[in-house]
Amino acid sequence: MASTMTLPEQHGAPGSSGPPHVPVLLDRVVALFADAPEGVYLDGTLGAAGHAAAVLEARARRHGRASLVGLDRDPHALALAETRLARVGDAVETTLVRTRFDALGEVLDGLGIERVAGIFLDLGISSMHVDEAARGFSYRQDGPLDMRMDPDLPRSAADLVNQLEPRELARILRRFGDERFADRIARAVVAARPLTRTTELAEVVRNAIPAAARRTGGHPATRTFQALRIAVNGELEALEQVLPAALERLATGGVLAVLSYHSLEDRPVKRAFAAAATGCVCPPNLPVCACGRTPLVEHVIRKPERPDADEVAVNPRATAARLRAVRRLESHP
Repeated sequence: MASTMTLPEQHGAPGSSGPPHVPVLLDRVVALFADAPEGVYLDGTLGAAGHAAAVLEARARRHGRASLVGLDRDPHALALAETRLARVGDAVETTLVRTRFDALGEVLDGLGIERVAGIFLDLGISSMHVDEAARGFSYRQDGPLDMRMDPDLPRSAADLVNQLEPRELARILRRFGDERFADRIARAVVAARPLTRTTELAEVVRNAIPAAARRTGGHPATRTFQALRIAVNGELEALEQVLPAALERLATGGVLAVLSYHSLEDRPVKRAFAAAATGCVCPPNLPVCACGRTPLVEHVIRKPERPDADEVAVNPRATAARLRAVRRLESHP
């Protein structure tokens, strides 16, 4: 019988606004993990469990049963996931934990699980966050300037916008948003303080950018909102920490797949996968290997796969998605 074990931190109630979330590259992700060995499947960015439910159904058909450890920092998302996963079937066992994905090693240790058959990370922002104006992620809808994926985080986007010095604010916009007008925007934001609403900030950013630049490249506030969201939630720091831990916890034949949505996310994934797939690093003129290094993984998807035109037509938010995956070659004691 299917069972859901919820750790004490989980809370919240189902409910959503806006259109339902459409999982990106769903069929490809399902195929990757359906072929993984029997064992626990870990979804580090569970969300509303769109990918997880489909993966579990496929794994249950292949192995006769399936087990999930699902992580998410958002209690609202976990409540939605719990409701959805309860309908998957009796051959599925689920364990949901409210935490950020870079705590996966601690979670697995606490559950007495040494290795897993698969790990999936869907990076970036989910549709449920963008579509709910009260969460403050969207520059297109008026809402409080929040942007916290975990509502218990100490700093919101409003705190950064209203408290940081112009130089530090500009640094965040450049580093996490590749914003070429970071200094202009930072000065305009400081001059307009206090800012408490998403549409207020979007208008300040729009007016700070030269008119010619506003006519191309999408909404002028896109990069600013991305940068603030990444800074508020510590997204890139968490990604850098989780990748080596995830690779180490894979069982032999286990698969790690990562969906990213911009180069700031994709670059560390590419580097980590390439390093883990590299064997001997001795100089070419050395006749015998002295380093003893062997590859930890092999590439399953080396060049990132993208959604096709049909999927993008149905789900425009999938446009920037890129999927990479590796398979564990051997497990170490």
